[in-house]
Amino acid sequence: MRCVIARFPFDFTASEVEALLAKVKPEPAEGPCAVIGRHTYPVKQVGEVITRQDRRDFTADEVTRALRRLGFTVRQAPAPDPLPTQAATDLFG
Repeated sequence: MRCVIARFPFDFTASEVEALLAKVKPEPAEGPCAVIGRHTYPVKQVGEVITRQDRRDFTADEVTRALRRLGFTVRQAPAPDPLPTQAATDLFG
């Protein structure tokens, strides 16, 4: 499927994206994340791997649109749990 990321056209298939990311260790989930295979990757990491471009050259929205068109699930990463001391402070004021 043809998609444009950072003003450059790319032709991807879902299997090509899976193959490129098969040996890549997922970074900690922040912001929008794509479920590819059994792993969840930040979309900026996916974009960097599949386009071989610097992450600053494209937006997360560009990669998200491309991944959704290929059939991947993209969702927002859950908010991190508050630190235990912050939770205690919130409870006891």
